[in-house]
Amino acid sequence: MPTTQPATAQLKHKQTRNRKNPMSDSERQLSYVARKREALKEIKIFVEPELKKALMLMCQDEGLTQADILQRLIKHEAELKGKL
Repeated sequence: MPTTQPATAQLKHKQTRNRKNPMSDSERQLSYVARKREALKEIKIFVEPELKKALMLMCQDEGLTQADILQRLIKHEAELKGKL
């Protein structure tokens, strides 16, 4: 009497990464940063603690990231001044 394997054992799982030439964690991170730099520009700023608290509250209230909130604020201000 032949033994049968469960249906899940017969399915082959799709590989999500190249197993023949895997990238190290640092290589993967460099690749990620390079892709981000192609589409986006980085801003590094220091703000007053009260403004940071206000930003964090806005993020919690809206369910958005700090980057999303700042982009929205900059876009709104630029549109008001006719810069966009």
